[in-house]
Amino acid sequence: MVNTQHAIEIESLSKRFASITALDHIDLTVRTGEVFGLLGPNGAGKTTLIDLLLGLTTPTDGRASVFGTDVESDPASIRQRIGILPEDYSIYRTMTGREQLQAIARLKNGSDDLDRVRNEVGLAIEAFDRPAGEYSKGMQQRLVLAMALLGDPELLILDEPLSGLDPHGIDLVRTLIEDHAASGTTIFFASHRLSEVAAICDRVGILNDGQLVSVVDVETLSERMGTVEQLRLFTETQADSSVLSQLRSIDAISSVHTDGCILTIDCHSSIAKADAIALIHQECSVLDFEVNSSALEDVFAAVVDVDGSKSTAESTAVRGDVE
Repeated sequence: MVNTQHAIEIESLSKRFASITALDHIDLTVRTGEVFGLLGPNGAGKTTLIDLLLGLTTPTDGRASVFGTDVESDPASIRQRIGILPEDYSIYRTMTGREQLQAIARLKNGSDDLDRVRNEVGLAIEAFDRPAGEYSKGMQQRLVLAMALLGDPELLILDEPLSGLDPHGIDLVRTLIEDHAASGTTIFFASHRLSEVAAICDRVGILNDGQLVSVVDVETLSERMGTVEQLRLFTETQADSSVLSQLRSIDAISSVHTDGCILTIDCHSSIAKADAIALIHQECSVLDFEVNSSALEDVFAAVVDVDGSKSTAESTAVRGDVE
């Protein structure tokens, strides 16, 4: 009997490439309507798992189903119900953004208002009718996200969706995810950045070396993250004293230090980090930002029960991928 409460059901799913085991007997259930985060360092197996869910590759062992349909038996019908933003996407550089959305809409047999979708992802109308080869990385990301939203998909699979976006774009994508989740869309969000999944998701699965080592709710994950993350902001102009005072008044910010156009901020929550970025970007224009790279190591140390030698090896691997 099909469980309609489950958007994704994975049973003992494995994928091997010659002598390499990319996924090792994964068991996972994603509830319909939830925002589920798949967290792991680069090379953990996240993209392989997504390819299996889309029917782009076949499992070595086990099975996966999406909305009760076995992926191997009918991948085409499943893809009609899914919107996908892949990590390694490609665009047609000579086609305009509008032309590319029109092509995808025809494939999905949809009748979407393309300008509504364009506006939803924050792609300017002037850019929409220019060749996509002229787009910045962030604009390309918005275009591919718009493609994913065409046809009102029941499941959105987002692989590193915040990569290449400026702070405004990050805030827009987070709002978009919240809005679609509120309307009943299931979101499957893969990232190697702990702060991203903690800020967006309901539950988080932690994948490491092809194994699903833990599935926890965000509250539990936050407890295991520790109390403080350090945020570094690189700004176009130097923050004045009034801006620094506003920063220090934000709940869950305990320390603010400046060094020219670099601010270092100790934050006790993901919301505090988002508020700090938004405030500084409005006043000083944020060019880039970093979150301390030890956080992902810390959470793996907290949830992965391994012997001493394996723990050391995996910690080194995680450090190399994150940095």
